[in-house]
This record gives sequence, structure tokens and C-alpha cells, in this order.
Amino acid sequence: MEKRWFVIHVFTGQEEKIKSFLETEIQRLGLTEKFGQILIPAEEVIEMRDGRKRAKNRVFFPGYMLIEMILDKETQHLIINAPNVINFVGPRNHPTPLQKSEIDRILGKVDEAAYHKLVEIPFKLDDSVKIIDGPFKDFTGFIREINREKKKLKVMVSIFGRSTPVEVDFLQITTDLSQ
Repeated sequence: MEKRWFVIHVFTGQEEKIKSFLETEIQRLGLTEKFGQILIPAEEVIEMRDGRKRAKNRVFFPGYMLIEMILDKETQHLIINAPNVINFVGPRNHPTPLQKSEIDRILGKVDEAAYHKLVEIPFKLDDSVKIIDGPFKDFTGFIREINREKKKLKVMVSIFGRSTPVEVDFLQITTDLSQ
């Protein structure tokens, strides 16, 4: 038999604990030949908090995990009886393997996220923005230049009555002028 990919429904926020438990139990029970990867598809997102950049993992499918395994009574019993696991995803909770195209799409998304840290860019040239962090905090201005590679912006702000270009990080501004 060959290993297939299955989706298991778990308690949201418990994915890492469940993965750790399953890996330990698979080793302890000597079932390593019947299991492949256990994945929690996620991407690293950079956000700005308290004046610092912080990397945060954002799970693509909260409450779900992917597991590559040979399905038999022993492996199914291990998964279903693991703490915080609700059941397999499938009709009437019967384990249904993912199609090859589905898993390729999901794994492709995971690989893509590993190479690109995501920073969302919700603005464009000439947008009115407010600087929310750094030495120019609370200054407002207009975006004159966007450098996607360096994740920097050139914002024109008024300092002492003169229009001055200021370079800021993507995460240091907001388009919400009421903040």
C-alpha cells in the first residue's frame, strides 16, 4: 500500500500540540513506515507592533491538519484517539484521501509561502497616509514612491512648512487617517 494524504479536523489553536503528540506516538509505537509528513499549512506574516517588526505564523486552514499515511485500523485508531482530534474529514467522518491535484495545490501554496514572507500592501501612489511608527510618528503625507523589493515607501510630509520626503517601512504607515 502507498501513503495517501488525509485531512483531520482538530481543535483550532491546538495544531502544533497535536502534531507533536502524533510524531511522538508514531515513534513510540514503531509506525514510522506507515506515516509520512504531518503538515499544518501556514505562512509567515510580518507585522508591526510596539515599534518592532514581528514575524507571525498564519495558518491557512485553522482547525485542520494534513497527514500523509497508510490508512489501516491501527493508524486510523491512533489518529482518532489522539487528544484534541475531532475526526477525519470525509463523508460521515470516513477518511477520504485527497486527490493528487488538491495536495499539489496545497503543498505548492506552502512552498511558495516559505520563499516569500508576506507583507500586505493596501495602498498605491498618491494615497494619503499617516505614519504610525518611528521618528515621524503622527505625521501625515502622500505616497510618492513605492519600493516593493525593499518594502519601503517615500512619503512627502510637511516639516516646518516645507514638503520633505521621508522613507518609511510598509509597516510604519496606515491609510486610516483617524488613527
